[in-house]
Amino acid sequence: MRARLEAALARAAEVERELADPATAKDPNKLKALGREHARLERIRKTADRQDKLEDELEQARELARDTDAALAELAQADVDRLEPELTGLAEALEDLLIPPDPLDDRDTIVEIRAGTGGDEASLFAGDLLRMYTRYTERQGWKLEMMEFSEGNVGGVREAVFKVAGDHAFGRLRYESGVHRVQRVPATEAQGRIHTSAATVAVLPEAEDVDVSIGDKDLKVDVFRSSGPGGQSVNTTDSAVRITHVPTGVVVQCQDQKSQLQNKVRAMEVLRARLLDRMIAEQEAERSRERRAMVGTGDRSAKIRTYNFPQNRVTDHRINLTLHRLEGILDGELDALVDELRASSRSERAGV
Repeated sequence: MRARLEAALARAAEVERELADPATAKDPNKLKALGREHARLERIRKTADRQDKLEDELEQARELARDTDAALAELAQADVDRLEPELTGLAEALEDLLIPPDPLDDRDTIVEIRAGTGGDEASLFAGDLLRMYTRYTERQGWKLEMMEFSEGNVGGVREAVFKVAGDHAFGRLRYESGVHRVQRVPATEAQGRIHTSAATVAVLPEAEDVDVSIGDKDLKVDVFRSSGPGGQSVNTTDSAVRITHVPTGVVVQCQDQKSQLQNKVRAMEVLRARLLDRMIAEQEAERSRERRAMVGTGDRSAKIRTYNFPQNRVTDHRINLTLHRLEGILDGELDALVDELRASSRSERAGV
């Protein structure tokens, strides 16, 4: 670990020099990337400095604990008892920080929720998931921006696409990709039978211009009239936009913004994110690495979590974790799940 720490501190000094270079200020993408790296390395430096300081204090306390003055030795031993577990925690935190990070973790993210099997009940559950992520976003102090929304027949959500901007938004939400299953008695069920429905969640890293190159000739852009509730532009102007990426066949449409230009900008954001996600999957396939359901980019075809209402239970099948606080989780209290999934991811990357 010492070698990795020295390499990280050396890189921190190098990043600071690059940030001070006037040429860096002229390159927004480089400036943004270096800023993110600097923030990560600064956490390592501060943790290492704190560890060094406490190690010095512990050494002094251990020496004083052997003093012939009983009162002084007792006070020093109390410091030893306090410092040892704190240092253990710092060592574990530093080890986690030194694991090579996924360069996408600190990106903003685009989340897509779609009702799956289960008819109207599936759309109601998709609505529950949208509220869960909205509340989680609020708890994290992030910003959520709705990009596309389609309501189900009886309320809920048929499809929702939204952007989440904030510190490590993708790094914390990426584990939500997959099939979410709910087991409960629908409001329309007269005989009280438990039904199983599902919704799919896709969490995509926001793509930057340097990630995905899209030529104008690769795009087919169609405009049409928006539909549904909204302002004066809805149903009166051709403000909705549908973009087809011809080489891959990926289709994105957006109609929730007021103008055609705004809808095109939002649709391009989603398109770049989907193409980046596709590129990552293809690269991993070429390296003969499966898209792991437990951690990593997340296999959206796999059932990842079950929400069982009768038993007040949420089970994440990737790490075999069951929590009996369904109401809190649906209210956005996701940290317990996210932290355990991130810990599993770190263990895999560290080769544990």
